Amino acid sequence: MSSTLPDPAATPPQSVRLVNLPNALTVLRLAVVPLFAWLLLADGGMDDGRRWWATLFFAGAIITDRYDGMIARRTNQVTEFGKMADPIADKALTGSALIGLSALGLLAWWVTLAILVRELGVTLLRFWVIRHGVIAASRGGKAKTVVQALAIGLYLMPLTGVLASVRWWFMGVALLLTLVTGMDYVVRALRLRRTSARAMRNAAARRAAADHGTDGTGHRTDTAA
Repeated sequence: MSSTLPDPAATPPQSVRLVNLPNALTVLRLAVVPLFAWLLLADGGMDDGRRWWATLFFAGAIITDRYDGMIARRTNQVTEFGKMADPIADKALTGSALIGLSALGLLAWWVTLAILVRELGVTLLRFWVIRHGVIAASRGGKAKTVVQALAIGLYLMPLTGVLASVRWWFMGVALLLTLVTGMDYVVRALRLRRTSARAMRNAAARRAAADHGTDGTGHRTDTAA
């Protein structure tokens, strides 16, 4: 089965309303980020009550991320705004959590940088192929999302003892899945750029132009020197 999904999401119908439930959930997730960051960093991360609230807000935002895209696809409410804002909201939430944890000395900076570079790269790739189609989430990608969210959630909690040690193993698995699925996404994005319906139409137009001795704009290219 193909791992690339052709358009309706790549070319949303112009009749879809910008103000809809999926977009509202995305905007809400973006709005939560500053409050989440404040709760996490309050009193240098030493306020356990606020750390628990930060964990709760993070979990709630992750849940909206799970459902806003699903609702948009099932109800045909995919919009250009949603396609752009959804990954931005995801990375803002994950990035603020990772940077905050590293700033508090709870997570090594190299882990944060490795994950953020991958996430930023994948977001840029999404925008690069956005007119060609939507790359379906692989099993590895879904597992990465779940394990990464769980690992970050465990770090957000003010845990001690064995649980504080166990969370590193979750983060290690999340880091491995993050890097492996990032490489897979690069391969599939390059394939989509070559094999999408849009790419095929463009290639056919170039071949037709070459057969007629034009450059695709009606200007002949076979004039003698």
